[in-house]
Amino acid sequence: MPETQPMTPAGRRIVEAAEELFYNRGITAVGVDLIAEHSGVTKRTLYNRFGSKDHLVAAYLAERDRRWRSLVRAAVDACDRPVEAVTAPFAALRTWSGANSRGCAFINALAELPDPSHPAHRIAADQKLWLLDLFGELATAAGCPDPAGLATQLLVIHEGALATQPLPLDTLSASIDLARALVRAGTPASP
Repeated sequence: MPETQPMTPAGRRIVEAAEELFYNRGITAVGVDLIAEHSGVTKRTLYNRFGSKDHLVAAYLAERDRRWRSLVRAAVDACDRPVEAVTAPFAALRTWSGANSRGCAFINALAELPDPSHPAHRIAADQKLWLLDLFGELATAAGCPDPAGLATQLLVIHEGALATQPLPLDTLSASIDLARALVRAGTPASP
């Protein structure tokens, strides 16, 4: 992707149009012609700003990742006790899911872009690894004797809730309950 610079109004329109189209229709199903049309720019402007569709996909996922991490951090920061913070990403997921009913854009991207060298694949994989690391950090802060093990379990539950989100089930509530039970079982009792 071209060097990082402040996003121009046209660049923001392109990313916004790409996000709506990629998320709702799929990355491989959407071409740059449609994105240019929806964003009100020429293909030349799109290519001048992003260089390629691959880099535009990466920009779309990077923007979603930035918003997701901000929401998760706010949920963690709002917790009064470290043990509550361990499941804060699930609270963030409940908020996020209200506006993102087609499941996880990162899981979808990993399925559509299996090549690990694709710039968007790396962003999607890094998002999952970041969440795993965050669960580990939070479990450590809560005094869990096996923070890495608990982090892996929480990530699996979290991703399962995301993967089943498009179904007419309330797996998120069950996932939150299961995550809280695991955290309670894996942390010392607090006074």
